[in-house]
Amino acid sequence: MSSKIDFIKPPSIHNETLLSLYKSMLKPRLIEEKMLILLRQGKISKWFSGIGQEAISVGITAALEKEEYILPMHRNLGVFTTREIPLYKLFSQWQGKMNGFTKGRDRSFHFGTQAYNIIGMISHLGPQLGVADGIALANLLKKNNKVCAVFSGDGATSEGDFHEALNVAAVWSLPVLFCIENNGYGLSTPSLEQFKCKHIADKGIGYGMESHIIDGNNILEVYTKVSEFAESVRKNPRPILLEFKTFRMRGHEEASGTKYVPQADLDFWATKDPVENYQEFLKNEGILSDEFEVSLKKEIVHEINEHLQIAFDEEKITPNLETELNDVYQNYVPDKILPSIEKKKIRFVDAVSEGLEQSMIKHPDLVVMGQDVAEYGGVFKITDGFVAKFGKERVRNTPICESAIVSAAYGLSVNGIKSVVEMQFADFASSGFNPIVNLLAKSYYRWQQKADVVIRMPCGADIGAGPFHSQTNEAWFTKTPGLKVVYPAFPQDAKGLLIAAINDPNPVLFFEHKTLYRSVYQDVSENYFTTEIGKAALLKEGKQLTIISYGAAIHWVLDVLEKNKNICADVIDLRSLQPLDIETIYRSVKKTGKAIIVQEDSLFGGISSDISALINENCFEHLDAPVKRVASLETPIPFDKNLENQYLGKNRLEKMLLNLIDY
Repeated sequence: MSSKIDFIKPPSIHNETLLSLYKSMLKPRLIEEKMLILLRQGKISKWFSGIGQEAISVGITAALEKEEYILPMHRNLGVFTTREIPLYKLFSQWQGKMNGFTKGRDRSFHFGTQAYNIIGMISHLGPQLGVADGIALANLLKKNNKVCAVFSGDGATSEGDFHEALNVAAVWSLPVLFCIENNGYGLSTPSLEQFKCKHIADKGIGYGMESHIIDGNNILEVYTKVSEFAESVRKNPRPILLEFKTFRMRGHEEASGTKYVPQADLDFWATKDPVENYQEFLKNEGILSDEFEVSLKKEIVHEINEHLQIAFDEEKITPNLETELNDVYQNYVPDKILPSIEKKKIRFVDAVSEGLEQSMIKHPDLVVMGQDVAEYGGVFKITDGFVAKFGKERVRNTPICESAIVSAAYGLSVNGIKSVVEMQFADFASSGFNPIVNLLAKSYYRWQQKADVVIRMPCGADIGAGPFHSQTNEAWFTKTPGLKVVYPAFPQDAKGLLIAAINDPNPVLFFEHKTLYRSVYQDVSENYFTTEIGKAALLKEGKQLTIISYGAAIHWVLDVLEKNKNICADVIDLRSLQPLDIETIYRSVKKTGKAIIVQEDSLFGGISSDISALINENCFEHLDAPVKRVASLETPIPFDKNLENQYLGKNRLEKMLLNLIDY
């Protein structure tokens, strides 16, 4: 019986390699068959089968060097086994045990491991491609001649992140192999309902990108062609789009079944089974004997059973509250670098620029990315002159694609490089929201991978910029565990906090109010110094009441107090919203007995609501009046100046402050 796949034995490949490829495909196949049994027995909770697609995972992994990063998806077991991860760790991961990679916090293949240069997926699929861009960019900057391979299914090529990631990779000539497993279905939706082009590889044309179609069930074709492409990309960095034609013989996941697949298709692809066809080829070539095949299967089955028992014997996780809370952020004790006595009077915008510039000097590989940040210097000129000082490799204009750039920043962090991403306006973070809240925020908690990224957020109203360029949207992010949120009001703090944020290995959103950029001056220390994140500033002291605020709203408070010099109040500038200096707040409120919280954001769901609740829960017996909040109207931010003035809460602050004093 002849092979159903046309295998051509390359003369340069030794028989040992041919047998190794067979063993590498057989191993995940036998593991999968065991997993399906365990699933039916209720011993694992879910399974995404890659049966029928083993040649792609194994062939690509075998073609790459072990030091080169691979970003697999949930049907790429062969990547993990070919990289020789101990099976008991994989089994522990799938059973939610501590010996897994996520301490029971995530399931399936939603994990990575730096020890094996594998970066696990998130369920949103598309951002994985942008992460590969960042890893490849780091390889490019390090000049280490490494390639990076990232997997995606045909369904995910419909996502915007696919377009963004390929576009960035093409524009920046990044050494990435985009490996698309076209198995004909996105869950149950056939490819003809996903896209109109005949081949996914055709999409490469639109990006000016080299692309190829490979028989994904032919292990020799996968291995030899990917080896060839990888070696070429190492010498001549560029992205390549690879479409692997294949089929999955099981459902999207086992609960889905395959009723939506025509039986004729299942029958046809069963004849193209990558493992069975390759086994037949090896036997016909006299490379694989029946005896060796039997001994090989026994060896693998024994390994599976032995490692399964290790995982079964492992105790279930006993929840530890302290451990869970402590793993949301990477533990970090910052070096305290004191500000110098030597100061100069500069604007808020200059302080931000100076802090960023001195950080670029301090960290020689720090990368700044954003729209128009290079020669143009950014729309607010924060990075004006940076290209001349640091070069375009480190000061990078980006296409208009916030999601891919945030994902790429994460990829840089994975590969050991810090980055600062400038959102042209904080409003535009909505286009990068998914990787911020689902990738950066959860990374360390999920598998102890830091996300060493700062996202600069020019924000705020009072400049007549209308609904799309004026939001102060910090509350979108203070709700998300794993993110730090910093919001300075003065130039000295802006510089010190930005430097501290860049030094911090955790993801930090750094809000910069646009109104303050060129209206607020202060004597700012000239040296490279840090200001502690999570520590509020007590600007004024008094006994009548506590006023809590941050950002531009702090200046509203100071203006009202300047007009009402008889008011004797503690004024707390939060500076940091996550983590929040709650102890300073409690101490002040217990002293004064009254509290008012002032924010520019609209009232409902803002940070002031949480602070008010915390005060009521923890200082109730000390209060002499209800906690009050001042905020802007429950509308989008209008353009007309009169409408904007009505919108902003600063026009209601004085009356509410006086009423609280008289309560």
